[in-house]
Amino acid sequence: MERVLADDMPALHSLVNGMKRELDAVTAVLSTRWSSGQVEGQVTRTKLIKRMGYGRANIDLLRRRILSSP
Repeated sequence: MERVLADDMPALHSLVNGMKRELDAVTAVLSTRWSSGQVEGQVTRTKLIKRMGYGRANIDLLRRRILSSP
């Protein structure tokens, strides 16, 4: 991180500064064996179902479609 900050690359400076602000989270992601892949997959599936009914359905139909989908 110090080498990146010493170079003249503002875009990378922003990345490093963000990583420093969230250093505990970055460390946890890299050091634990847990993955959020399953959760992200469900979020993606839910967004797809929501987009398919956009403007045509209300929350009740969305709830039924999410709960009945495989």
